[in-house]
Amino acid sequence: MSDKPAKGPGPRKPSERQLMRSAARLYAVQALFQMEVSGEDYRKVRKEFEDHRFGATIEGDAYREGDRDLFSDILTNAVSRQAEIDQLTDKALVDRWPIGRIDPTLRALFRAAGAELIAIHDTPPRVAIKEYVDVAGAFYPGGKEVGLVNGVVDQMARALRPEAFT
Repeated sequence: MSDKPAKGPGPRKPSERQLMRSAARLYAVQALFQMEVSGEDYRKVRKEFEDHRFGATIEGDAYREGDRDLFSDILTNAVSRQAEIDQLTDKALVDRWPIGRIDPTLRALFRAAGAELIAIHDTPPRVAIKEYVDVAGAFYPGGKEVGLVNGVVDQMARALRPEAFT
């Protein structure tokens, strides 16, 4: 008998559904950012993303199709519950760094994460944390912002869904 530990099947490839949900989260952060900097209505931005970005090829870059329902739910809840999400984010940030003082990309990311944690209950909190950390890594490769996102979204998740962490 060998002394080596048995090897498991290894990491599983994400399913198409998981990839589409991940893409929807990234698109939601981008759309929330666009809404903030342009002042455009969320319905107009949502339609633009769904019609022109999901699955599109732009300047030679192919974009994945996203889960349209998840994208729409995140945007709708981020807009309708923004004050609640911003308060939750403020509690998770250091006192001298309220949400109004962080860059718009991080604000969009925290608002998308907060919307998903508050209103979309089929996403386990630990999955949401990992997904938004991955989104942060796309915007800030190797940056300290990724750690900030991990800490803030983790704290938000624990405040909103403590039962998932017992």
